[in-house]
Amino acid sequence: MEPELVVPTMEAIRRWSGVAVPNAAARAGLADHAALIAELAALRGSMVFEDEPSSFEAALRDLKEAGR
Repeated sequence: MEPELVVPTMEAIRRWSGVAVPNAAARAGLADHAALIAELAALRGSMVFEDEPSSFEAALRDLKEAGR
């Protein structure tokens, strides 16, 4: 059974871009999004980027050439 978000998503794609879902594989791909959304929702609250300083900024400081 298809998740209930498939048909509204197909309609939204058609309205925004004028493109209809081309085949069964595309429709199945939309159905896979429901599981992905559920997995991401399960992670909500467990991943907190803002609690620590950015490691990218720290790496930039560490690799900065001396004298520049």
